[in-house]
Amino acid sequence: WANVADKSGKLGEVLRLGCLLAFIVFTAIFLVEDFWLLTLVFCLMTMLWTAVLPQLEVTAVEASADSKGGYGRLRLWGSIGFIACSILVGALIDSFGVSIVIVASCVTLGLLYMASLFVVAPNASLQQRESTNDWKQAFGLVFVLFLIANTLLQVSFGTYYNFFALYMSDLGHSGVTTGIFIAIGVSAEVFIFIYAARLLKKFKVLNLLALSIFLTALRWLMLAYFPEQAWIIALSQVLHALSFGLSHVASVYFLSTHFSKQFQSRAQVLYVSIAFGVGGAVGSYIAGIMWKQGAGAMDSFSFSALVAFIGGLFLVMLSLLRVPPKASRL
Repeated sequence: WANVADKSGKLGEVLRLGCLLAFIVFTAIFLVEDFWLLTLVFCLMTMLWTAVLPQLEVTAVEASADSKGGYGRLRLWGSIGFIACSILVGALIDSFGVSIVIVASCVTLGLLYMASLFVVAPNASLQQRESTNDWKQAFGLVFVLFLIANTLLQVSFGTYYNFFALYMSDLGHSGVTTGIFIAIGVSAEVFIFIYAARLLKKFKVLNLLALSIFLTALRWLMLAYFPEQAWIIALSQVLHALSFGLSHVASVYFLSTHFSKQFQSRAQVLYVSIAFGVGGAVGSYIAGIMWKQGAGAMDSFSFSALVAFIGGLFLVMLSLLRVPPKASRL
C-alpha cells in the first residue's frame, strides 16, 4: 500500500480504497460465526486498514505544515472522537447490549469512507522526487534506534492496554471510577496535542521523545507499587499526555523531517507496523504470561517500566549521534 501511494502519488485514492474495502469486508462479520472465518475477516480488514492510517497521517502532516497549531492541533480530533464514541457506544450498550458494538463499528467504518471522499490528499505534482538516500536512511543507525525505542515503548504498553480495567476492578474500583481514570488520560492527551507544536519549536524532538518514554517508565512504576492510592492512579493517567500524545507527535515529526516527501507513506508504515504492530503484539503476549489472573500485576507493570526505561536509553544514544543537516532540529 505504501509503495503504491508513494510511487503513484495517489494518496487520496489509496486512502478511499482502503476505507471502502475495510467497510465491505467488515460487514461479513454479520454472516459468519466460525472462529477461523471470523479470524480471516479481521485479518483481511486489518490488512486493508493498513492502507488507511499511514495515508491519513501523511495527509494530516502535509495539511497542517503551515498551520499555527501544527499536526498536534489536527490530531487532537482523533482523541475527541475517541471520547465521543466511547460515551455514545457505552450508552448504546446499556440500551441494546454488547452486540451493538459490532453495528457501531460497521457504521463508523461506513462513515469513515464517506468522510474520506472529502479528503484532499497532497498533489502528486507538488511532491519531491524520491531521495536516493531514503532507503539508506531507513536502514541507518538513526532510524533503527528510533524504531527500537518506539517498539520498546509499545511493548511496555502491553500490560496497560490489556489489563488496566481488570486491575482497577481487582483493586475495588467501580466501572464508573475506571471510566473516569481513562477519561483523565484521554483528556490529558488532548491537552498536549494543543501545545505540542510549541514544544516542538522550543525543544529538540528526540529530547521530547526521550522524556516522554522515561516518564512512561515512571507511570508504570506508580501503577506497580502505589495502586491503592487513587490520586496516584489519576496522576499516572495524566502522564498519558506524554507517554502517548507527545511521543506520537514527536515521532510523526521525526519521520516528516528525516525522510523526503516521496517516502512518507513507507516511513509511516515502518513506524506503525514495527512499533505498534510488532511491539504491541509482543507486549500483549508477555503481559498475558506475566499477569497470572492479577497475581503478577506488580511484576508485569515493573517489567513494563524496565522496558520503557531501556527504550529511553536508546533515544539518549540517538540524541548523541550526529544527525543529517535537514534534521538539525532533531
